[in-house]
Amino acid sequence: MKILFVCLGNIIRSPLAEEILRQLNRSNPLPYSFEVKSCGLGDWHDGQLPDKRMRTVAKERGYVLKSRAQAFHPEFFDEFDMVFAADHAVLEELKSRTDSQEPLQKLYLMTEFSKAHQGQDVPDPYYYDRVTFERAYDMIENSCIGIMSYLREK
Repeated sequence: MKILFVCLGNIIRSPLAEEILRQLNRSNPLPYSFEVKSCGLGDWHDGQLPDKRMRTVAKERGYVLKSRAQAFHPEFFDEFDMVFAADHAVLEELKSRTDSQEPLQKLYLMTEFSKAHQGQDVPDPYYYDRVTFERAYDMIENSCIGIMSYLREK
């Protein structure tokens, strides 16, 4: 099972989701091969570490974010089994990047399996304060717990 998280620049929401899901699997592994990565719609931040503000919030909660930003490539539709978009705008952009039906069946909103935030956008806290970073963190963590539950039942 290969999972990809996508946000705008791959420096806040998607790298956090990548690390949380990876750690959830480490603490209670799925009974099959599992890989998780993240990327952004654009290449503005290629090679950069996640945003320092999110790294701080994550570290306070026990996660170290160290992945490097990368841009989404169309071949990711073939490489990954499930692709999670941080919000509806990212989801729609991903849909527009394919003319085939098969990739559309792999696309989900990041909160798809969340018990508390199903169907909601994870806010992009880039231009906001710490409270928004913490809200995004809480939503992403809850969503990743829901994704793991789904994968265990599948």
